[in-house]
Amino acid sequence: MLTAIQDYINYLHNIKKVSHNTEISYERDLKKAAVFFDACKVTKPEEVTPEVLDSYIDSLTEEKLTAATVSRKIAALRSFFQYLSARGDISSDPSAGLKPPKVEKKDPVIMTVDEVDRLLSMPNTRTLKGMRDRAMLELLYATGIRVSELIDLKMDDLDLARGCIVCRMTGRQRWIPFGDVARQSVIIYIDYARESLLKGAPSEYLFTNCSGGSMSRQGFWKVLKGYAHAAGIESDITPHTLRHSFAAHMLENGADLKSVQEMLGHSDISTTSMYTASKENRLRRVYAKTHPRR
Repeated sequence: MLTAIQDYINYLHNIKKVSHNTEISYERDLKKAAVFFDACKVTKPEEVTPEVLDSYIDSLTEEKLTAATVSRKIAALRSFFQYLSARGDISSDPSAGLKPPKVEKKDPVIMTVDEVDRLLSMPNTRTLKGMRDRAMLELLYATGIRVSELIDLKMDDLDLARGCIVCRMTGRQRWIPFGDVARQSVIIYIDYARESLLKGAPSEYLFTNCSGGSMSRQGFWKVLKGYAHAAGIESDITPHTLRHSFAAHMLENGADLKSVQEMLGHSDISTTSMYTASKENRLRRVYAKTHPRR
């Protein structure tokens, strides 16, 4: 089973060129399923039946995993068995009847402009770390990129003269502009902090940790949480919150949906349209609370 899983992960990496996070997530989910299959004396993909898969999904439900997590694990299984079926490794797809649980759609957490301003003003730019953190936060909000894309940025991906970055992850390349505020923060970081943080070691990455190594998602998450707490922001802020806020604020200030879609890198514009729906839902809640004849 593990050999088939590794072949599939290689396919995702080399042929489909999925994001690194997707690759890791699918590998983890499939190996977890393989442990369950092994306990059921099922050691080969062709031995997996719809009944075995149903039992596995039941076990996930008993773990009290969220519907979104179960849906992701089902998506990994379906993609895996579709791959094996297309190659002719199995005669039929046992996952064809799997249906993900209904996931309750929630409005994305969107910060107010005032909250963003408070958050971005928190780093102490008299320190090396503060200069780096300010540049990272400003660039994240200015472009709406994912945190994985932020920490993967290379020096060659940055064009300060034109005020733009190039994101090359997920097999697609996209050009994203940013404004003077973010540009100045990045310039200050490069001119006064980056070389000191690197401690003489070479690096192609734009942002590094305080030891001169590459930044991690977890490391940036901790940085963000600290500044959100210091800014007195009560919402549950994550790196993706700045991406959500970027999109919502752009649309609220007149940006067209197609342009925001291109900057975010969404393949389907319906994904981007959730920010329009989120705005409408917020307006409905305000109306319901405040209009005298509601």
